[in-house]
Amino acid sequence: MGHKMGNLNESKKGVLAHVCEILDCFTQERTDLGVRELARMTGLSTSTTGRLLQEMKERGVLQQNMETKTYSVGIRILNWSGVYLATLDIRAVAMPIMNELQQLSRETISLYVLDGTDRVCVERLESPQSVRIVARLGLRLPLYAGSAGKVILAFLSEEQQEHIMETVPLQPFTRHTITDLKVLRSELVKIKQQGYAFSHGEWIQDASGVAAPIYGPDRQVTGALTISGPTQRFSQEVIERYGRDAVIAAMDISRLLGYTSRPH
Repeated sequence: MGHKMGNLNESKKGVLAHVCEILDCFTQERTDLGVRELARMTGLSTSTTGRLLQEMKERGVLQQNMETKTYSVGIRILNWSGVYLATLDIRAVAMPIMNELQQLSRETISLYVLDGTDRVCVERLESPQSVRIVARLGLRLPLYAGSAGKVILAFLSEEQQEHIMETVPLQPFTRHTITDLKVLRSELVKIKQQGYAFSHGEWIQDASGVAAPIYGPDRQVTGALTISGPTQRFSQEVIERYGRDAVIAAMDISRLLGYTSRPH
């Protein structure tokens, strides 16, 4: 990035490492940062930070507010992110992780995405076991029935939740489908507390599932990853184990989609 940045004596790190450290300081909560603040956060000297910031500004990686002198992310970053998102396919991203999860559980693994007030199955790996549950690709289901739907509904905003619950009738698929709004609201609170959802026979009799939420780069829930199989194989111990596994796998997919957790 030019000879002006060639003499970085603070560490053995290269220029690119320092540029990445600076970019990592910017978040949705910290959109504008000054030279001294960035120097403190990265551990670089003020003079080195200033030189790096000037180079990044000249190349459109950062932009500067001429009144406050603070810096924020520039248009070039937006262009790069657009290229990344244009080539992103949630199924391709999720498939290696789904394979690992299937090897752990030997049950059917399904990937659902949110579409309006429904969830749609966009990918699935069938269990190798002779007795198994299979969700067909393209299957569209409401969010109030089944683990995948409930976990998506639980992690939507309160406004989105209320809109869906007010407009979508809770029609039963089986005798275990939740058809009472009070019961559903209570269930959603529990799901949000534990981080995953489970269901027994809510849309297919004698079928159980455990699901965890998948988030997009905007930190909004965008889908769910589900482990499903015959209810007889889903004891409480198995549900808890699958819950932990599903949460880890779904978070791995979320990070690959560009999700970052909020700073504490």
